[in-house]
Formats: sequence, C-alpha cells, structure tokens
Amino acid sequence: MKCDWVQQNLTFYVYNELEDDARYEIEQHLGRCPECAGELKASRKLHATFSQHIVVEPSPNLLASSRMRLQEALETTTQGGIWQRFIFEPANWMRQIRMSPALAAAIFIIGFAGGIGATYNYVSSHSTNGIEALNILKNESNAPEVAAANIAGIRSITQEPGSNQVSIKYDTLSTQEKTGSLSDSDIQQLLLLAARNNYNSGIRMDAVDQLTQAPNDTSVREALMYALRGDTNPGVRLKALEGLSAFVVRDVRVRDAVLQALINDANPGVRMQALRLVEPLKADSSVRSVLTRLSQSDQNTSIRTQARAMLAQVPELD
Repeated sequence: MKCDWVQQNLTFYVYNELEDDARYEIEQHLGRCPECAGELKASRKLHATFSQHIVVEPSPNLLASSRMRLQEALETTTQGGIWQRFIFEPANWMRQIRMSPALAAAIFIIGFAGGIGATYNYVSSHSTNGIEALNILKNESNAPEVAAANIAGIRSITQEPGSNQVSIKYDTLSTQEKTGSLSDSDIQQLLLLAARNNYNSGIRMDAVDQLTQAPNDTSVREALMYALRGDTNPGVRLKALEGLSAFVVRDVRVRDAVLQALINDANPGVRMQALRLVEPLKADSSVRSVLTRLSQSDQNTSIRTQARAMLAQVPELD
C-alpha cells in the first residue's frame, strides 16, 4: 500500500468514515511507516482543535440565497457527455473498490435501500399532503407560514387587477402558493427574496414592481437599492429607480445609490433616469461634484450636455 493513498484517506480514518477492511489496511501500514504515523498524529490534533469550537448554524437568508445560486448554477451549467459520465467517473469508484471490497457491497446495499426509501417517501408524502389539505380546510387557514430557509425559488408573481392582493407561487420540495396583501409580512418576505436572488429576470422585475408600491418600509427600500446597484437586468434597475424616486431628496443613502448608478451604470437609459432624479438637488455639494465630473469627461454626449445645462442653472457660490 502506497503512502499517498494512506495520507489521502487519513481524514476519513480520523472521522471513522472508512470501511473495516480499509481501516485495517491503514492500521497495518501505520505500524510500519513512521511518516504516515506522524501525519495521523497531526490530523488527530487538528480534529481535536476543530472540535473545541462551537458550530455556527447558517442564517435562513444565507441558506435561501445559497439555494438560489445553486439552482441558477444547475440550470446554466453544461452537462458532461454520456461517455464521460458512464466511463470516466467509474474509474474513480474502482480505485476505491479495489482497496475495499466491502465498499462494493455497501454501494449495492445503499442503492437498494435508497430505492425502497424513495418509493416509501413518494407514497407517504402524497398521503401526508392529503391530510394536510384536510387540516387546512378544517382550520380555515391559508398556506403554511413562509420560512425563508425552506424556499428554493419564486415561480411567479401576479397582482389582482384593481386591488393590492398579490399571489406568489414558490418552490420548496414542490410548488406552493401564498396570497395576501402587500402589507402581509409573508408576501413582503417572498417579494424581497425574489428581488434579490431569483435567477429569472422576469420574476425579479415583477418583484421589484410590487415592492415599489410600498417603498416606505426600510427593508423594501434596501432591496430596491440592492437591485439598483447589482441587478444584471437594466429593466429591473429602472424599476428600482422608480420606486426610490420619492426618497432621493430626504434619504442620503438613496441619493448616494442613485449617484452611484449615474456614474457607473452600463445602461444609458438607467443613467439618464438617475440624472433626472437628482436634478432637484443640483445645488447639493455631492450632486454638484458629480455633475461637474460628468460635464467635463463623460463619454455619453447626452449626459454630458445635460449635466452642463443643470450646472448652468446653479447659482454661483460666493
């Protein structure tokens, strides 16, 4: 047995993740190899050090965000060819199976048990869903309370014409739907989640559009500024500007976000809209500084000309 293989599997050995025959082979090797025995001692010391620290549970928002990014990555990644999946990858399995015949038996047992478990879960989940539906009707309640950590993605957002009622379909293990007014905390939570994390730009647009109707809420305003600064779709950024327009004068953070968009946004339409929003504040020192910079060196002729016209209307300082 080579030292390389032993050292690659020492971590699994320390955490008791190896089959009995593999553990036996490693223990026999450690008895006659001082170098690998030293590696084992160091691994155990590191394991003991890690064990002294408290494990911090991730926040629900982090879990939801990570799941959304994973969903987007899975939908955009290029799948390997069939020959790559069925010929090259088994070579890695065979390397382990050669050293551990028990691993082959374990793979078979796990696969067989997994098939039975999947069938059981499918049947039990369908019967459980029926019981839950009866309980919902009995209690005359809507969908279960929304938990951000359990949400995999937002599927659609629709508003009933002539009302503030919003219907949001979202995915957990299966697609669910929540209906309520814009003041409903669950509705707002789903809209905020969709505005920040959804891979579908149309859903983000719908979410931001709904959020612009309630920009007085601090978390909503934060989400709109987040969309303005970082969303990849210029239509979403324009919609965020629309929702923030009433706060440019009285909220310095909103003003700074709009000025940042005016300077850095790659879309001329977004920049021009940002320029219109700061026009009432052209006498403000920070706004005037940005306008001066734009009037002198901006590559966009329309923005450069408009910035000069706005500066011409500002009274000279004594």
